[in-house]
Amino acid sequence: MNILFTASEALPYAASGGLADVVGSLPKAIGRAGHDCRIVLPLYKGIKPELKEKLKFLLNFTVDVGWRKQYCGVFEGEVNGVKYYLLDNEYYFARDGLYGYYDDCERFVFLSRAVMELLSHIDFKPDIINCNDWQTALVPVYYQCVYKFRPGYEDIKTVFTVHNIQYQGRYGMDVLSDIIGLPMYHSKILEYDGAINLMKGAFETADKITTVSPSYAWEILDPWYSHGMDRALAGKQYKLCGFLNGIDTELYDPEKDSLIARNFSAEDISGKRDCKKALLKELKLSDDGSPVIGIITRFVSHKGIDLIKYVFEEMLNLGCEFAILGAGEKMFEDFFKEMSWRRNDRVSVNLGFKPDLARRIYAGADMFLMPSQSEPCGLAQMISMRYGTLPIVRETGGLRDSVRDAGGENGNGFTFKTYNAHDMLSAVSRANDYYHSDGWNDLVKHVMKEDYSWDSSAKLYIGLYESLCDD
Repeated sequence: MNILFTASEALPYAASGGLADVVGSLPKAIGRAGHDCRIVLPLYKGIKPELKEKLKFLLNFTVDVGWRKQYCGVFEGEVNGVKYYLLDNEYYFARDGLYGYYDDCERFVFLSRAVMELLSHIDFKPDIINCNDWQTALVPVYYQCVYKFRPGYEDIKTVFTVHNIQYQGRYGMDVLSDIIGLPMYHSKILEYDGAINLMKGAFETADKITTVSPSYAWEILDPWYSHGMDRALAGKQYKLCGFLNGIDTELYDPEKDSLIARNFSAEDISGKRDCKKALLKELKLSDDGSPVIGIITRFVSHKGIDLIKYVFEEMLNLGCEFAILGAGEKMFEDFFKEMSWRRNDRVSVNLGFKPDLARRIYAGADMFLMPSQSEPCGLAQMISMRYGTLPIVRETGGLRDSVRDAGGENGNGFTFKTYNAHDMLSAVSRANDYYHSDGWNDLVKHVMKEDYSWDSSAKLYIGLYESLCDD
């Protein structure tokens, strides 16, 4: 099969979150399975010079954005055997950062329309186009309304993947004709609650809708999780499914990772003790045999930081130490800084995004706390298990699908159900008791053998694509 992924970001060229990890890793796994999988994304100003130097200019064409005709240059790159097409327009993409501009709607309307135009200029006709999040949600809309019956565009199937339903691409009705460039008789496809909603348009027109975990696929039918989109999905359940994301097991490999103090494996975990000692020394924490809980996250409420704040003293009183890395809302940053100042031998806080330190926390911590209010998939719990660090999570979204409580059969972490601080504290307490038991090392070895590689996820996507092509 020929498969085209399109997204607003993808590793190694541009990244702001988990979307880039997925789009940078999944096509590589699909390619290993024998399919031709390519990626289209914008050519941003912030792409590293060493990557830009390797790009090859292919061609240029114009793209209709409402009543405008905009230049689009096409550059080609190849990373890990996957071909990338990077779309160049300096007016839209030669800016600092990826998002947060007043004209984001116009920028990503351009991207979606340019993806469709690109197909008539390159020697590659996809069987499947997989779009990701609201920034490329108009690709299936344009295909259904404009391109479907053009020569060379026959029999293309579209898949739309929801990575986070909170971000939908909502704009005023005026953008329909002024920017999107569709006639008013198509307004029903995109109109939702008196506004243009790009994600809703993808729900209406894509052949399949996927999410990044099975649990998230049914959670977004519930008003508690859907951010208002449950009514748009209620009649689309027949084409909705969820596949759990994977992680890059070559990037996150405790046997070869050069960023940690000592390499280790599921067969020999002795190196993990050295990683813990090195982490405690680096962070100036007490080396008294206490369990170290790692927290690597954005400091925002839906990540469960308010629960951590509410019972933080109680967790310290259990005898736990904390290695915390992240940034976000000021009230949470200030709280963690205060706790670090008050209990500097038990709490280390580093503000910001420090990937090298994150790797050392994954390898050196004993447990990893992730009490999210909602979590479409989550990658951190899988990375922590890869490094033999036991996750403590709330049962939601991908956390529910990837972590099983150690109190049951084949457990690989510690879980709690309700969004309640003392339920979380109980899970931490159980993890602490287990840490001091004889079975802890066996549990560490067990979780390191879990398979969260992209290869297993890719099989599910390939099965979906094949079923669409057979229709």
